[in-house]
Amino acid sequence: MSDDQMQPQLCRPIVLIGMMGAGKTAVGTQLARILGVPFIDSDSEIERAAQMSVAEIFARDGEAFFRARESEVLSRLMNARPAVLSTGGGAFLSETNRATIAKRGTSVWLKADLEILWNRVRHKTTRPLLRTDDPKATLAGLLAERAPVYALAQVVVEAEPLLSIEGMARKVIDALRAAPGVFAPGAGPQDTAVPGTAPGQKGATT
Repeated sequence: MSDDQMQPQLCRPIVLIGMMGAGKTAVGTQLARILGVPFIDSDSEIERAAQMSVAEIFARDGEAFFRARESEVLSRLMNARPAVLSTGGGAFLSETNRATIAKRGTSVWLKADLEILWNRVRHKTTRPLLRTDDPKATLAGLLAERAPVYALAQVVVEAEPLLSIEGMARKVIDALRAAPGVFAPGAGPQDTAVPGTAPGQKGATT
């Protein structure tokens, strides 16, 4: 963003939701940089508090225990100053979490299809829910189960295989400009066109 472009003033937290592999951390980090606000990963906050990894928490205490801690951390983060938050894939499934996010922030579903997700997570060993005999089938089942809930997000942005991380971040900003109360009136990037589009042309969103 050039020096003569207006810095967007974020008024409430942006909460990125979606499946593992959707790009929440990478896109969220870039989005926070563009907006000049902190980026916070809720899983990292949980790990810091527990002094162990998410996989270790799952193995020792189970998913129910992890989800309870996740809700506690999310509630705390939503009461802090505006930031970009990345949540775990299961966080938005909780009605309590959805209500907390809707009251204090704006949820953004980074929507990606199965092949995009699988290509991004297939070589990762840090996904406890994919430690099965057929991880791709497990991922497909999770996506089918969770997609209807993710669709309740206030903003939905489609991932594109060839779109850069910065391009996706700017596509999110374009979508957020149509959501009420996200940016201060009159504030926002002067030109957030997705790379590859004509000047002033916005990237397509859903």
